[in-house]
Amino acid sequence: MGSYEELKRQLARGWNTWNTRSVLSHVLLPSGFALNLGLKDGASRHYLKEALIGRQGEQDEQIKPGPRTYDGAYTELTVTWQGIEILVQSAVLNEDLVILVTPCSTHRRAPLLVVEPGILWNRPGYVRRDGETLLGHWMDDESGQEQHIAVYATSASVVEPYIATQTPYLALTLDRPVGVSTGTRRTVDEISRLLHDHRAAQQAYVAEFGDLAEAYAAIQTCMAWDTIYEPEHDRVVSPVSRIWNVNWGGFVLFDWDTYFAAYMAAIDNKELAYANAIEITREKTERGFIPNFGTVGNLKSRDRSQPPVGSIVIREIYRKYQERWLLEEVFDDLLAWNRWWIAHRQAGDLLCWGSDPFEPLADAYWEVTAVHDRLGAALESGLDNSPMYDDQPFDRDTNLMQLADVGLNGMYVLDCEALADIAAVLGRTAEAGELQARAAAFRAALGQLWDEERGIYLNRLTESGVFSPRISPTNFYPLMGRAATQAQAKRMIDAHFYNPEEFWGEWIMPSIARNDPAYPEQMYWRGRIWAPMNLLVYLGLLRYDLAQARADLVEKSLALLLKEWRERGHVHENYNADTGEGCDVKSSDRFYHWGGLLGLIAFIEAGLMGDTLAALADPTS
Repeated sequence: MGSYEELKRQLARGWNTWNTRSVLSHVLLPSGFALNLGLKDGASRHYLKEALIGRQGEQDEQIKPGPRTYDGAYTELTVTWQGIEILVQSAVLNEDLVILVTPCSTHRRAPLLVVEPGILWNRPGYVRRDGETLLGHWMDDESGQEQHIAVYATSASVVEPYIATQTPYLALTLDRPVGVSTGTRRTVDEISRLLHDHRAAQQAYVAEFGDLAEAYAAIQTCMAWDTIYEPEHDRVVSPVSRIWNVNWGGFVLFDWDTYFAAYMAAIDNKELAYANAIEITREKTERGFIPNFGTVGNLKSRDRSQPPVGSIVIREIYRKYQERWLLEEVFDDLLAWNRWWIAHRQAGDLLCWGSDPFEPLADAYWEVTAVHDRLGAALESGLDNSPMYDDQPFDRDTNLMQLADVGLNGMYVLDCEALADIAAVLGRTAEAGELQARAAAFRAALGQLWDEERGIYLNRLTESGVFSPRISPTNFYPLMGRAATQAQAKRMIDAHFYNPEEFWGEWIMPSIARNDPAYPEQMYWRGRIWAPMNLLVYLGLLRYDLAQARADLVEKSLALLLKEWRERGHVHENYNADTGEGCDVKSSDRFYHWGGLLGLIAFIEAGLMGDTLAALADPTS
């Protein structure tokens, strides 16, 4: 416990873009003192108080992220709004923050940069203005002494009383570059030199990834901007995007999304990887499972879980960093979750998605919507509106969708294997044996879902035993659990993966086969490409002699990620399977971190994620 508490304290320190409500808000932790940058248009008099990456309204700000570090030592954004374009850069030197805002557009009446100080999250302290200086004051918890900070600008503040803020502020004319600094008054030239050095250092670091430098930049930039301080639980986490946080009232952590965030952070940020893996595990419900979501006010999906990828991810993080205490921190919770699946989601020899009845804590939409019905079970799959689950029967007595699900059972075998490996490291011999036996039982049971006629595993109705004809990338997931023979695996790849009527194409893998009636909709899980599916299929390919398919999936996944990243600086929630676009629909968040899994596959393939390659390919592992 002590190790993680210390890690939490170290993560939640210093200047960074901690405030989820705006990427133009720089916050000093642990004090909560913030400098929020706003823009006032000189023509329309409109005021931009908060800015987020990926907003889609015609009048909304558009933000293109530039290079930045995880720790906030350097950040860069280009903001376009109301015909105004500015470049915003920041750097941290020791305890001081410097910001430079450079106008990139000209106007008859120059816009104003508004520097608004505050103390966030209702923490004790206050701000004031003394002439051209902003001052923040607070009590330091560790020393018990009052602390203060001074904020300076490189130009004089103008008189502008009509700004939507309730604290003192500086209003600075953006007819030239404007600098802001804390601690020490600095000139624009001094700030520019600091920024140049910090930017060059970050670019040099990214370049060390060689051929994967662009992919690293996409993954890391999105992860870093999506990482926030979450005050309700005093933690640093990486929710899927800031827009989702704001729409959910402050934050939302989704189960498999957050585990995958931990996996991506593990490329080079051990602490952030640990924090995300531990915090989503701590979201467990009273019934012992990791919920579909956890959000503000202890609201959780207490009726349903989500795909069991936690043990898989944490084992891979351990393989890279080899720190036993991480496993000790999460093992018992992961074991309880693993056991929950067989206690609450098993029908016969196999697992089904489900949704349990429960008494909601509030009338929050997702606490009461879809509970204990087919949609709730589909939401548990993580593939919310997948055509695979259209009109499938739901048994309200067993709380289960009456469909033995190939994807769930394939993931569960690997979950058991991964957790057994963790148990072995911890010397939990009895639990390791239990988990190995469970993996073997479900691996064998998956044989019931093999359709020899079509040459692929299929979902099967539990009452009638009839196979469902619809297929998606989840039908390849038994490969993760090594349930197929080499011959069966090769047949699946030849007949289905490389079939242009189903999954092959310029952009892969669509979330439902191309010849499915729902595929043309290209709406959410109805045909679009989702990065976690590509990753999980890739992990399955690793377990067989399927080198060409693996190489093709790596190459095409990387190309898909870089297409929108190069064009717009976007990392998408999902992508059009015909065009590779993400911006063609509003239901694809523009800066949703798990899109970066399309690039993580290449990092695994390059051997940069510990010994995953060798371990998964070894039949004795």
